[in-house]
Amino acid sequence: MILVTGGTGFVGKTLVRNLVSLGYPVRTLLKPSKQSPNLPKNIPIEVTVCSLNDPRGLLAALKGVDIIFHLAGTERLSTRSDLNGVDIQGTKNIVEAAQQSNIERIFFLSHLGADRNTAYPVLKAKAISEKTIEQSGVPYTIFRCSNIYGPGDQFVVSLAKLLKSSPGFFFIPGNGSSALQPLWIEDLIASLLVSLQSKETLNEVLEIGGGEIYTFREIIELILSIINLKRALIQLSPGYLRILAIYMDQFLKRFPVSLFWLDTLAEDRTTNLDTLPRRFGILPSRFLQQLAFLPEEIK
Repeated sequence: MILVTGGTGFVGKTLVRNLVSLGYPVRTLLKPSKQSPNLPKNIPIEVTVCSLNDPRGLLAALKGVDIIFHLAGTERLSTRSDLNGVDIQGTKNIVEAAQQSNIERIFFLSHLGADRNTAYPVLKAKAISEKTIEQSGVPYTIFRCSNIYGPGDQFVVSLAKLLKSSPGFFFIPGNGSSALQPLWIEDLIASLLVSLQSKETLNEVLEIGGGEIYTFREIIELILSIINLKRALIQLSPGYLRILAIYMDQFLKRFPVSLFWLDTLAEDRTTNLDTLPRRFGILPSRFLQQLAFLPEEIK
């Protein structure tokens, strides 16, 4: 049995669908909520309603479980996120439950640039969670990922929505030269599945990204081309842009991007270009060729 936390999220739903299609029994962890859960449709999975801050509930959720994919996090909630309570303490809680449950391996998704000494909250939270897992004694595989894209993401889809709603111009941090290495969602899932079926990545921290590197400005220009828009790109200090993003997030409902996406632009988010083919036998998808879904996403 495989337990997936964050199974209703962007990565989680795609992973659950692929696991079930391969015949794996899957259980997903849902936090208690008054809202209807956004479960993957027409997929037979078990559901356990339990908070990551409920140690007893976690032990019950892990009954009969062999593998954990820990994907849950709150960074998508931007200024309303709870990085300390959910991302850090929640990871600690599920790791402690795993220690008591004879778990064979825990998979964890982190970010390129994760660092306990960074000033950027998400990257710091990911690094702390990584260390908790590494020191737990539970076998693990940690994937440090570049920006993941695909239908429903909070990368190119969110940027496209923001561009569409912008009044003829769009602010970019600095000169937009930050280097990114977009990773297609299906390539990430394929990497996770290969790792699941192999012990070669046991107790490793792997850095993965797509097969191409773009500057942030180039990505914005590609998105504009795909959705057939024209916007003037205006350079703005990252500090001022952060203040503007906080203001917009607090006063506009359904602001399309998380405040934390700015953190991904603080420095280059790249790794070796050959990791996917060398370690997993996967030919990375071409970024431009996979963006055809964008116009439909922003209708």
